[in-house]
Order: sequence, then C-alpha cells, then structure tokens
Amino acid sequence: MRFFYRAEKAPAAVVEAASLARGEKVLAFARDTRAGDGQRWLLGTRFALHLVTPGEESVRIGWESVQAADWSQDEETLTLSEVGEFGSPRAAYVFGLDDPVLLLQLIRERVTASVVLQRGYLIEGKRGFKVIGRRSPAGGEIAWMHEYDAGIDPERADVQKAAQEALVRARADVGE
Repeated sequence: MRFFYRAEKAPAAVVEAASLARGEKVLAFARDTRAGDGQRWLLGTRFALHLVTPGEESVRIGWESVQAADWSQDEETLTLSEVGEFGSPRAAYVFGLDDPVLLLQLIRERVTASVVLQRGYLIEGKRGFKVIGRRSPAGGEIAWMHEYDAGIDPERADVQKAAQEALVRARADVGE
C-alpha cells in the first residue's frame, strides 16, 4: 500500500532551458505532442507559463497576459491566446497535450487570480464592452484594458466616451 504520492518532475534540462527567475518553481508541466520532435514543453509557475524548447530561447507568458485558454478534449489540444491591441493580431498558440490535467488546472487558477476587476457595459442592445483590470501575481501596477463585443466600434465617439468613463469608475473602485 502506498501512503505517499511522489509527483513527477519536469526534466532538469527543460527547467534549466527555461531560465526561470530566482525562486520561481515549476508547479505543473506537460510536453507538447504537436511539436514535430516532441521537444517543446510547457512549464507553469506561480508567475507565468513558459514555452520551452531546449536549444532555443524560451517564451514567457505572464498569467495576466493570457486572453484565453481553451481545451479541446476531443482533439487533446490547448489553444492559448495573449491579450493584444484592438485591430492587431493576437499571439496564439496550439499545443497537443497528452497528460494535461495539472497544467490545465494551474492555467485556470492563475489566469483567474490575475483578474482584479471585470465589469461589463452595454452600448447597443446586448452588445457593449468590458473593462478589465489585471495584475501579475508578482505584484505591480494593474494593467487596464477594454474588450469590445463583435459589432461595437471602439473608434465611435460615444463608445470612446463610455469606455473612458467606465475606466475612471473602475480605477476608483480599486483605489487608483
């Protein structure tokens, strides 16, 4: 009978290639099965998701920069997109994960924890925008953004005015 569970660890060479900040520890990890040689890894820490391919520079995505992370059970793929500027393409990634449970749980928990405030406002019928404030788990300033529903033009004067007023209220609500 086994009383203690010994968790697997990410391969040491992969963790070393990630160039983690001092004190940053891998909490969950998975190998990307979609990478041709199977050498790309996803390492989740308290502060960020690290995309690591040994021999290449790793990519660090802070949890506060993750716009969406969608898991497809049927295809066993994780699609992750980063926050971006309106009208500009967002960085997006697709990973195949064969043992994703712990990493998916960590992604959900850390992205959710980065949201300080999210509030929706209607402009036309059921369409409008959200004011979102997010902060890195490491602390620091709140990053503010607007997310517009399809069909809402952020260049319209009335939308800009409503968005600015909503941002002022949101900042006041969190003491900024």
